[in-house]
Amino acid sequence: MPERRRIASLPDRLPDRLTALRTPADPGFWRSPVRGVRFTAVLGLVLLVGLTLLFVTGLLSYAAYNPDLDPVNDKTPDKGLLGLYLFAWPTGPHWLYRLTQGLHVTVGIVLVPVLLAKLWSVIPRLFALPPARSVGHALERISLLLLVGGALFEFLTGLLNIQLDYLFPGSFYTLHFYGAWVFLAGFVAHVALKLPQAVRVLRSGIPRGEPDTPAAPDPLAAPDPLPATLSRRGALAMVGAGSLLLLITSAGRSFDGPLRRIALLTPRGGTEEGPGPNAFQVNKTAAAVRITPADTGERWRLTVRGPAGELRFSRAELLAMEQHSAALPIACVEGWSTSDQLWRGVRLSDLAALAGYPDSPPDVFVESLQRSGSFRKAALRDNQVRDGRSLLALEVNGAPLSPDHGYPARIIVPAAPGVLNTKWVETLTFGEL
Repeated sequence: MPERRRIASLPDRLPDRLTALRTPADPGFWRSPVRGVRFTAVLGLVLLVGLTLLFVTGLLSYAAYNPDLDPVNDKTPDKGLLGLYLFAWPTGPHWLYRLTQGLHVTVGIVLVPVLLAKLWSVIPRLFALPPARSVGHALERISLLLLVGGALFEFLTGLLNIQLDYLFPGSFYTLHFYGAWVFLAGFVAHVALKLPQAVRVLRSGIPRGEPDTPAAPDPLAAPDPLPATLSRRGALAMVGAGSLLLLITSAGRSFDGPLRRIALLTPRGGTEEGPGPNAFQVNKTAAAVRITPADTGERWRLTVRGPAGELRFSRAELLAMEQHSAALPIACVEGWSTSDQLWRGVRLSDLAALAGYPDSPPDVFVESLQRSGSFRKAALRDNQVRDGRSLLALEVNGAPLSPDHGYPARIIVPAAPGVLNTKWVETLTFGEL
């Protein structure tokens, strides 16, 4: 009899075992009491604002490189119609790129917890069967594939670029640019489909049927939730706290003072590069690109080309020319920037006049002593050459440039990305590009 009772009790235990064997396609597999359409809608609206800002500032960053000026500036030569919006990047205000790229990178970092929480909140829907109930539903699922895949790709490549970890195959500029347009296609389709519903949910709660019908069940809520240990408001507060922590430990990349010292999640945190007038951030050191004292010593000459022929100047001869000063920051694509530094040197427009363009300075093609790596050659537009603050800088903050800041001479242009402020300049060729 005892043996019979044990055998008879097996069917009573089978439902528990079957529950344990549920798959992600089974709604009962997901049991968090936090999931719900209102929770997801709040996260979605935050991402709507944040991702729109990311896309706009990303396009501005691309325009700042003047990619249609010269092939060396264009890292996306097959962009076609995707480059129709491009315009001549201005030189004012002088902090423009510092603002737009600082926002791009900082907002991207801050949105990471929001993005992860949003994906977690809707993950049961990704496993729903059948995968497509209609043509419209199939199109929605395809847009989700573009949206989720594009978002993860953009955030991953962006975060790796911030840390200077180029683990991805190919150029970051190319991959990030085309990835952004793939993401945008999914983003626009998803917003068009879901924004009206999200607004209704935030205004009135769970979507309802006809006036005389009861409220529809929450499609994202677990049908068999576990006991609650955290409210949905508490979960949103945790996501917000995570974003705030990332803001505090990354925003300092764009400021001086205490915030810069606690920018722990970026390679721009910690102490500055030594004391003195040259004690501000650099991206590439002279040693990293194999610039030696022999390259920058007494034998160095600046070559200037134009209709007047080929002219060569020593550093002493450049210092003997009329010197001008400009207070400008350095701002890089990784999102870090310096405060305004006081640069002193020869105006690019004056060098253009020596090259044979006394009245209307044209574009200029800049070549560095650096023999390898990206942007060892770069082009600047005529409006950048004409600006009186655009210099071939020889000094900074009252002292000669250090080797890491481009000695014997470097370009400094207002509002330009850091990579266009070429260091260790060897040749300037003036003319239409």
